[in-house]
Amino acid sequence: QVQLVESGGGSVQSGGSLRLSCTASEYTSRNYCMGWFRQAPGQEREAVATVEKDGTTDYAGSVKGRFTISQDNAKNTLYLQMNSLKPEDTAMYYCAASRTILTCERKEYTFWGQGTQVTVSS
Repeated sequence: QVQLVESGGGSVQSGGSLRLSCTASEYTSRNYCMGWFRQAPGQEREAVATVEKDGTTDYAGSVKGRFTISQDNAKNTLYLQMNSLKPEDTAMYYCAASRTILTCERKEYTFWGQGTQVTVSS
């Protein structure tokens, strides 16, 4: 099974930028759908940005226009470029992957990284 390791989290002021990285233990392009999820204290986990096996991307409304998900297939790495960060973006961010059509469509991913904390101060 694929293993995922996130990096790039940290603390930033409102309006700043961060880029998260997620390195997979195997080649994921066209084999897995992948995505970034986040969970703030006391809140449910939400899908932030996802990319399907065919490269189609999807974003939560709250981040559309500010966040960009991308992949570097040569490096087996998934990125999340986060611009114009807001305090409400503060959360633990998780990279996730899945193989089946059903889990990808439902965004009920199978494989998860350990998470990286993003903190945005006002």
